[in-house]
Amino acid sequence: MTDWPILSAVTFLPLVGVALLLLTREDSPYGRRNILNVSLLTTVFTFILSVFIWIGFDYSNPGFQMIEKHEWLGTGIAYHLGVDGISMLFVILSTFLMPFCVLASWNSVEKRLKEYMIAFLILEVFMVGVFVSLDIVLFYVFFEAGLIPMFIIIGVWGGKDRVYASYKFFLYTLLGSVLMLLAIMAMYWQAGTTSIPELLAYGFPEQMQTWLWLAFFASFAVKMPMWPVHTWLPDAHVQAPTAGSVILAGILLKLGGYGFLRFSLPMFPLASDYFAPFVFTLSVVAIIYTSLVALVQEDIKKLIAYSSVAHMGYVTMGIFAANEQGVQGALFQMLSHGIVSGALFLCVGVVYDRLHTREIAAYGGLANNMPKYAVAFMIFTMANVGLPGTSGFVGEIMTLLGAFRANTWVAFFATSGVILSAAYALWLYRRVIFGPLEKESLKALLDLSGREKAILYPLVLLTIFFGVYPMPVLDVTAASVDALLNNYTAALEAAQSVALSAN
Repeated sequence: MTDWPILSAVTFLPLVGVALLLLTREDSPYGRRNILNVSLLTTVFTFILSVFIWIGFDYSNPGFQMIEKHEWLGTGIAYHLGVDGISMLFVILSTFLMPFCVLASWNSVEKRLKEYMIAFLILEVFMVGVFVSLDIVLFYVFFEAGLIPMFIIIGVWGGKDRVYASYKFFLYTLLGSVLMLLAIMAMYWQAGTTSIPELLAYGFPEQMQTWLWLAFFASFAVKMPMWPVHTWLPDAHVQAPTAGSVILAGILLKLGGYGFLRFSLPMFPLASDYFAPFVFTLSVVAIIYTSLVALVQEDIKKLIAYSSVAHMGYVTMGIFAANEQGVQGALFQMLSHGIVSGALFLCVGVVYDRLHTREIAAYGGLANNMPKYAVAFMIFTMANVGLPGTSGFVGEIMTLLGAFRANTWVAFFATSGVILSAAYALWLYRRVIFGPLEKESLKALLDLSGREKAILYPLVLLTIFFGVYPMPVLDVTAASVDALLNNYTAALEAAQSVALSAN
């Protein structure tokens, strides 16, 4: 037990900001400014506090650290928190992106600003809670509760088809999670515990693993989202406000990959090995098909949304390759995608706030009057393509190497996604940034403001830094990934020896 509950503090600190916002009147002379300042300071303090998790983290320890455990609902269900090398990165990523979301909403949200910021702060509580939960029931509560604020954010502050998009997002993700709840109940009846560390050590029967794996897969595949249950994502991205798209792409899509690493691979190793070819097939289809779909998009946000589905295909491919390069690459790819895709949606928000359209055809020649924006957009575009020297390259090359070790044909077809991503990303960049500045509506556009520089420049630096020097991330995850893969391999070898002795 830790002397100071830092995980609880990081998880629930945003609620302090919620309480302050509830006491703030939006219609007062300085109401809007106070709401924005309280929200920004709350998210910044939460991020600073989360950095102490990284500082106090023991890289060489593969187990869970900073444990907090208290009785909660009885019958073995506890308030149980902790982090390992896998989950700690996602906690930092969640708290890091939130201040950028507040800054991105500074001028764009005109109605119900207080309720908007409250929804984001509550969403931060649920996102962090997912990654620090060490009780599977507590995990499920946070996992499902996060649907509510995002449903509200899209449905109230989204575009003209926001109601349709919000309901589609909610129903898709809720339906898959119902099966996961049934699986959690079955696991409790079988193992007699809801503690994730104890469930990780429990050997579920082979036949039961198959059904549990499928139930969890139904939930995590929708969250990723994997093809063919990805159709909710483009609609949600297009209709969501800029900050909503940042969190959706940066964090919420990562819940599926985190779930595969926390539950599917270590708890159901025999089923994961059995279904690996199935996941490889879906991953390759997602990489190629959604890249082709991205090529014909006319909406900037929708193109980036389909790009996200393709990049998540590399993540699932790397995870189920079940080797060090694949899993480490998948983790790095999720972290990089959280930064790069979030930055791309922020770039879209910059021009949308000026012109109020996302149609690609409405732009062109922005390099002439927005050169700083053009450079920032170029760096994020190159990272999205996977250019060496950017963070996008590290994750993609590692997942491809991991896939090559597992199945050469999977790696061969997945590599075509690198070519396709270059095609749609460079096509988008050329249409928006280059060419003559002919449209009258574009000639008066100003380059990045001080607030927009404060949003984009740190993300530019991180994109390049992690592309050149990825070790700060890889060192954190190394011990936990090694332990996961060693246990996975041991479970497969034990099952093979039992099968041989039976024959």
